[in-house]
Amino acid sequence: MSPKPTPKTIVTLDIKPWAADTDMAALRAAVVAIQQDGLVWGSSTLVDIGYGIKKLQQTLVIEDQVSLDDIQTEVEDLEDFVQSTDIVQMSKL
Repeated sequence: MSPKPTPKTIVTLDIKPWAADTDMAALRAAVVAIQQDGLVWGSSTLVDIGYGIKKLQQTLVIEDQVSLDDIQTEVEDLEDFVQSTDIVQMSKL
């Protein structure tokens, strides 16, 4: 009998910077440097939100025992870069 696969969820996060001059490459690097068991960072996209400001839309996959709230808190703790985060989409894999 084979073990059951761990349930996983794919999540898309909007990560909003403080200003138009925020270094988005450094922001993404800081975000994906966050490591936890059961967390895998995926692709990212920059999305225009107006006035020259872009937000980072970051995809991640988490195992169901991982707290998405904890991940959002860690991202928001990157205070030099991040103003806020929002969950855009979640779906089970």
